[in-house]
Amino acid sequence: MSIPGLTIIGETINDSVPSTKKLFDANDIEGILELARMQDEKGAAYIDVNVGLRPPAFMAEIVRKIQSVTSKPLSIDTPDFEIAKAGLEAYDLDRAGGQRPILNSISPLRTAMFDLMAVQPFRPILLVSERVEDGASRPCRTAEETYEAAKFLLAAARNAKPALSNDDCIIDPGIAPIGSDSEGNLARLIAGLELIHKDPEFQGIHVSVGLSNFTVMLPAKRPDGAPVKGPLESAFLTKAMPLGLDMIIGSVKRNYELLPPDHPAMRCLEDCIRQPGFEAIMRVRQFYSSAG
Repeated sequence: MSIPGLTIIGETINDSVPSTKKLFDANDIEGILELARMQDEKGAAYIDVNVGLRPPAFMAEIVRKIQSVTSKPLSIDTPDFEIAKAGLEAYDLDRAGGQRPILNSISPLRTAMFDLMAVQPFRPILLVSERVEDGASRPCRTAEETYEAAKFLLAAARNAKPALSNDDCIIDPGIAPIGSDSEGNLARLIAGLELIHKDPEFQGIHVSVGLSNFTVMLPAKRPDGAPVKGPLESAFLTKAMPLGLDMIIGSVKRNYELLPPDHPAMRCLEDCIRQPGFEAIMRVRQFYSSAG
């Protein structure tokens, strides 16, 4: 199912997934619990829990109920302080075998989330695709901005109470859909990871992305029936894992694998890194439209 050394945070219990949103809207808790069981059985190391903008009490209820059917640790996934607090308060450390939850995610403008360590110690995902400029959040456009955002958030994590080590922290450089990447996000991400990976200050830190975002909106298959999404996601992993990526928020149903350099998906990915912008978009279109 997966690549040795790659930790999967099961992505399915997320309000942004249309089929899961229907379960939430229908208050089909048993359907949500079945998703937790399925991901546990298929090898997820963590179960992501994102309830959207529903009340904090609902997050607490869902955390307790999911922990009643799985002993896997959870990833509390929300940018909202109160929803995160409710999820962390409800989290049963003993039920997870002493494994702390993940809190997804802390951005440069959300460092107050570290205060929730007093509620329940957690492993933070540090979102380094954003930076603070003139008191406002701005997207990181370059590898250097990504690197500086990572340094800022790692320093904040080390100043948390209790202080967090590199091994506690997970960097998320932010991944964008490759099929509409007109701004060179993929090139920024890879170059940013190279800078982080070379800096001894980051030794032992973990790196994760929401991998399904990479291939969103692309067709499942090419005209010749060959798959599109899986190979491109595997190509990204092949490129990023040597640069420190060791976790993903991803699908337990996908057969991720490391690809040889001459694989068509690898050639497409490398072309998109070398020639970002409109040419990259056309290169991806050529990859999924080709019949051969």
